[in-house]
Amino acid sequence: MQQQHRAIVHMDLDTFFVSCERLTDSRLIGKPILVGGPSDRGVVAACSYEAREFGIHSAMPMKLAMRRCPEAIVVSGNSETYSKYSRMITDIVKEAAPVYEKSSIDEFYMDFSGMDKFFGCLQYAKELRERIIRESGLPISFGLSENKTVSKIATGEAKPNNAINVDYGTERHFLAPLSIRKIPSVGLKTYQTFCGLGVKKIQTLQEMPVELLEQVFGKSGKTIWKKAHGIDNSPVVQYSERKSMSAEHTFEKDSIDVHQMRSLLCAMGEKLTYKLRISNKVTACVAVKIRYSDFQTKTLQRKIHYTAADHEIIPLIVALFEQLYQRRVRIRLVGVRLSHLVQGGQQISLFTDDGKYSNLYQAMDKIRNRFGKESVMYARSK
Repeated sequence: MQQQHRAIVHMDLDTFFVSCERLTDSRLIGKPILVGGPSDRGVVAACSYEAREFGIHSAMPMKLAMRRCPEAIVVSGNSETYSKYSRMITDIVKEAAPVYEKSSIDEFYMDFSGMDKFFGCLQYAKELRERIIRESGLPISFGLSENKTVSKIATGEAKPNNAINVDYGTERHFLAPLSIRKIPSVGLKTYQTFCGLGVKKIQTLQEMPVELLEQVFGKSGKTIWKKAHGIDNSPVVQYSERKSMSAEHTFEKDSIDVHQMRSLLCAMGEKLTYKLRISNKVTACVAVKIRYSDFQTKTLQRKIHYTAADHEIIPLIVALFEQLYQRRVRIRLVGVRLSHLVQGGQQISLFTDDGKYSNLYQAMDKIRNRFGKESVMYARSK
């Protein structure tokens, strides 16, 4: 019996934030666009292909980017708009793909294995891409291959607004001429180490013994070697918006101390947003729960734009509690839940302000990572 090969599609919306801004304002089309904080302390969250020609990239200080391209147009960013389009694309993918994984707010993996019997995987992926472009107005690229690693790399090579199919058995040939920086998980530090070894192309990496990579990089050396050979057996993990993180507190004695409850909820929210940021995730739904002394339980939630910011989530937690607590009787338990989680916290947080909050959270999280989660807290959470 002939072995059935997998058909894994990776789709990625091209310059997602910039494309959303151009849908809102067509005057931005064809011009160098920078999305991010406009002040000297701001950071580039995303940039158009026109801006990239000047050597600009995401996470670059806005001041440096403007020095490289003075004519660039800076857009502060609208996370509500990005969230709306992300949900729109997710709904289309959800309807079309039997198994899909939302790996960030603007990219998806889909497992079309076995669908060749009915549709033809490549044709089906093309039709899905065309539907997304038609219904959203956003450009999107995809890669199709036997596994997630090769498909993701193929998507990168297909951009802008195109597609690449890598047939089974041609993975090594496809990867060989590419830079090792194209391999997912090969960051700048790893790349510099490879350069020190005289390795810049994947083909050179393919010719190296795996034992040498293990000596230099440990366990990750074998993983990199496998990816360079187009080997990746990791599954597409079905996405579910039920993915969440939560925190609860049960009082030893039922309480009517509203001030204490607010402080507890703020502290819970602060710890949960910290967890979001260190796991590079954002939430799109915040919920508050209270349980009264008679065990009657009430929950109230609100969908929001994707964020991991304290100054957006904590005030909402307090507002939901104020709206929820109406019986004015003793409470047994309070809790907070953040759901609809996706990867992409670092990217989407860059345009939320002029750098003030981003710098604050980065400093606070660094202290917590070193000295513990409760080493630094807001005064209202104590």
